[in-house]
Amino acid sequence: MAKNTVKKKVIITQLKSTISQTLRQKRTITALGLGKINRSVQKVLSPEIQGMINKVNHLVEVKNVEKWNYIL
Repeated sequence: MAKNTVKKKVIITQLKSTISQTLRQKRTITALGLGKINRSVQKVLSPEIQGMINKVNHLVEVKNVEKWNYIL
């Protein structure tokens, strides 16, 4: 029987350009679904996504979406 787990969602917004950033950071921004300034995406917060956010935290802003938690 599957456990009910509450997954957190976050909104990630790109605030700065990737010009003059390393190729690895540019690819991380692309993998997050971003690429242009002020573009936002919603993601389920997993350890992989958290690691990506940590690598480009100087380029993005992260907000929690608390009232949209859901059960899987």
